[in-house]
Amino acid sequence: MRYFFLLLSALICLFVIEPALAQRPATYTTNNKKAIKAYEASENYLVRRQWEQVISLLEDAVARDGDFLEARVRLATAYRALGNQQRAVAHLEAAANPKKGSPAPEALFALGEMYWQLGRYQEAQEKLQAYLATNPRQKPLLAAANDMIKGTEFAIEQTKNPLPFDPKPLPDQINKYVLQYFPVLTVDGRTLIFTRREGLSPAYDEDIMAANLGDAGQWGEPYSLSDAINTQTNEGTSTISADGRTIIFTSCQGRRSYGSCDLFISTRTGNTWSEPLNLGANVNTREWESQPALSADGRTLYFVSTRPGGKGGMDIWVSQRTDDGKWTESQNLGAPVNTRGDEISPFIHANGRTLYFSSNGHLGMGGYDLYMAEQQENSWQEPRNLGYPINTNKDQVSLFVSADGTQGYYAHEEKQGDRLVSSKLFTFQLPPEAQVKNRSSYVTGRVYDAQTKKPLGADVQLFNLENQQMEQQVGADSQTGMYYMVLTEGAPYALYVSHPGYLFKSLSFDFGQGNNPKPVQLDVYLDPVKSGMITRLSNIFFDTDKHEIKPMSETELQRVVNFLDQNPEVRIEIAGHTDDVGNASYNQQLSEKRARAVYQWLVNAGVSAQRLRAKGYGQSQPQLPNTSEENRRQNRRIEFKIL
Repeated sequence: MRYFFLLLSALICLFVIEPALAQRPATYTTNNKKAIKAYEASENYLVRRQWEQVISLLEDAVARDGDFLEARVRLATAYRALGNQQRAVAHLEAAANPKKGSPAPEALFALGEMYWQLGRYQEAQEKLQAYLATNPRQKPLLAAANDMIKGTEFAIEQTKNPLPFDPKPLPDQINKYVLQYFPVLTVDGRTLIFTRREGLSPAYDEDIMAANLGDAGQWGEPYSLSDAINTQTNEGTSTISADGRTIIFTSCQGRRSYGSCDLFISTRTGNTWSEPLNLGANVNTREWESQPALSADGRTLYFVSTRPGGKGGMDIWVSQRTDDGKWTESQNLGAPVNTRGDEISPFIHANGRTLYFSSNGHLGMGGYDLYMAEQQENSWQEPRNLGYPINTNKDQVSLFVSADGTQGYYAHEEKQGDRLVSSKLFTFQLPPEAQVKNRSSYVTGRVYDAQTKKPLGADVQLFNLENQQMEQQVGADSQTGMYYMVLTEGAPYALYVSHPGYLFKSLSFDFGQGNNPKPVQLDVYLDPVKSGMITRLSNIFFDTDKHEIKPMSETELQRVVNFLDQNPEVRIEIAGHTDDVGNASYNQQLSEKRARAVYQWLVNAGVSAQRLRAKGYGQSQPQLPNTSEENRRQNRRIEFKIL
């Protein structure tokens, strides 16, 4: 909230101070000449922001006349600049409630704003309404007063119905530094990344730390993420892809940049992080870029920038990573997320559809509040305040939410007055009102050559079968074969694993709405492209006893077309299989019709009929005994075989 209230303080200074500097008022609220002399002498120190001298002179002035309202208001400004809210409030209360005469309008405004800052919402509302009753002419302050009154009304209602909120600090081995903040986790929740500073002064540099969750559920000791990333200067505010293999972080010194703080990227192969690279001119500018948030597959980046062209001082921007590894020109996220205020600390949930962020420009409890917005097609829904007491009158500036949407992580700052003394990492159970609409989990494992059993750095793609769109794309680690892919409820998915020279594997996951996804451990073995190799087409769908191909099968069929285009010498047999339910002759005919339907679709898509053969096997080649419905489902299938 400090940005918002400093802005209001600046407006107050413009309202109160500049007229005094340009042309002193004809009359003061005091006739005490020595008090007036002290007040006017404070002006020279005021313009140089020498607050101690300002306070010394003005305390003398109000000691001579306690109803010297101009001196009271200016004293409050000075005390606020030094972080002494208690003294600032005391002088504003005296100016807003003089023993004689009318209250100072500017004192009513400033006191209402400070009450709001302190969470004294009813009193804030009363003072701001009293300020409006003076018929002020300063449009910026008039607009700010009306906005704050709306905020107090919202806050009062929120406090009547508090959400369950019971935050717990992470263990001492994590919270071992003076400052630790901006926590993020990998999608499996087993690696925690955060920024730490070992002291309060700028002499202590920021580093990016990591900690691993052991099999017993205990966090291990934090360690420096990498010597390739951490230097003698500051590295901080990072984001990591779901698989923990791509990190983007902020660096403000020591690396070649475009101006102020820039964003850098590093990737991990095996256990080694690459030398960080600047994300380039499509992301970084001469202005300040920081607070990155990377989508689960590492292909969409949200971040904060002060560059021109936004809606406020700090806005959220977005860039996409193309197939060649370059980043597209950044676009302002626009309304309704960005406002004339500041939007900071974006976090895109693993589902890729829910954005959490902090803002002082939306209706809230005062200062920076946390919000969430859901993406629908190419637009964002109106952001929703996460509610009290997740949000309070204090600043809430960042939040990470687990893949299943139930657990939140954040940094809590401890202050003495306005002075930061420590920050620690906390976690809490998110109330249902603050949880994502679509929960996520993941499928993970390793990709191997089926014959040599050596790891493969395969390409892994996730397609939404309802809209036929690719939602994610990741690469398996070339050294270990390890991959992670996020699965989000709300649709049936096809997962494709491929590598040049190998048959692709297709997997099917039905995570329609209400199907709570669970973690899946699945190793994938790819067969080399050679005669006799068979792969199952897991995402070709027919209605019961029908042979017409359902539209959601087109993603799978197009993969077959792409495979044949990439391997022009290959000929394949399309094989249809059924379970043992019903007449064997009928099943034979059904399998032939289904194989023929796939054959015809491929021909219509441009594949030469000379490269295809369709054959039905009925119930004669079950993969599993037909002893259960699940086994029968596995036996009902379409395969293709290399001829």
